[in-house]
Amino acid sequence: MGEDKRLAAVVALAQGMAAAHTPAGAWQAAALGACRALDGSFAALSVWERELGRLRVLVNVGDRRPDEEEFPESEAYPVHQFPEITEFLHERWAGGGGPNAWVETAEGTAAGTPGYFHRRVAALRRRGRGCCVVAPVLLHGRAWGELYVARPVKAPVFDRGDADFATVLAAVAAAGLAQTERLEEARRLAYTDALTGLANRRAVDVRLEEAVERHRAEGVVVSLVVCDLNGLKRVNDTLGHAVGDRLLERFGSVLSLCGAMVPGALVARLGGDEFCLLAVGPPADDVVKAADELCRRAGELELGEGVACGVASTEDPIGEVGDARRLFRLADAAQYRAKALRADRPVVAGRGGREDPVVRLADEPPHVSPAERRRFRGRRP
Repeated sequence: MGEDKRLAAVVALAQGMAAAHTPAGAWQAAALGACRALDGSFAALSVWERELGRLRVLVNVGDRRPDEEEFPESEAYPVHQFPEITEFLHERWAGGGGPNAWVETAEGTAAGTPGYFHRRVAALRRRGRGCCVVAPVLLHGRAWGELYVARPVKAPVFDRGDADFATVLAAVAAAGLAQTERLEEARRLAYTDALTGLANRRAVDVRLEEAVERHRAEGVVVSLVVCDLNGLKRVNDTLGHAVGDRLLERFGSVLSLCGAMVPGALVARLGGDEFCLLAVGPPADDVVKAADELCRRAGELELGEGVACGVASTEDPIGEVGDARRLFRLADAAQYRAKALRADRPVVAGRGGREDPVVRLADEPPHVSPAERRRFRGRRP
């Protein structure tokens, strides 16, 4: 391949990764770009998961075999089977060399000498491929993973020039991956409460709107728990805001633990001393049980004065839930009643009898007290 074509291939790979909207899209763009640039028939991108001691395949593209999923959930290999990622590369970098790619064939190493190749040779033979080029991917100065491109049997074998070009492609892919990581971190922070690490109000807004739409279209059960941590102001006033922050963090951990009782639940800090749990699918009774456990555990915290907890679920007799705002108002009204009653268990909207005071409070704010109206003024789910 001429220099102009190689330059165009590098640009195409970088543009493909830049256009990706998700990490999976970036992985796919990197593998596809490398596969095309090197005239390969198959390519894969893998990440080295240090804490698990394994090389996990993120994406397979091109001519895939039946056992090669595009985005595999469980294709991973112990690094001791492919130790060049940890040993050969480290030794070469320690000696002042660069993270160069190497070529292997179904008969053995062709260009570059990693020192370990029997596993890859066996894999090439097993999958009917003739050769491959393996390029380490460096991110933030550390081995992140590897880019792998293969050709079929009888196709021209990769040469040293191809290996050098693969090294360049891996560096371009690493730059794209770094950008993707930064964007994902920014997205994560945009939907995460900085103090507790739980989801934030924005994340709840998005998920609740989607959940209510599913409820209206498919009848799926949507349940919302809104809770107010009692005694935070007293802790802040007497012990200081640093201690108050620790109370918020501790309660956030308790909420996370109780939320784990409900499959797929989203737990969040709405702001100040208000938290919530959103469940889509599980029965209302399961959510109420988790809320009950939350009240019990919050009451055992060393600081604070327990929690006021309100629950609203589309499975209970609360009337039609036409939008997210109404479900939020119902859960908030239930929480307000729990606080007024100093209840040590959750109050559930729709379970207070024929003239349920929670439903009335949520649906008729003009007729409640000024303090109650302030409670709802300007609230948006």
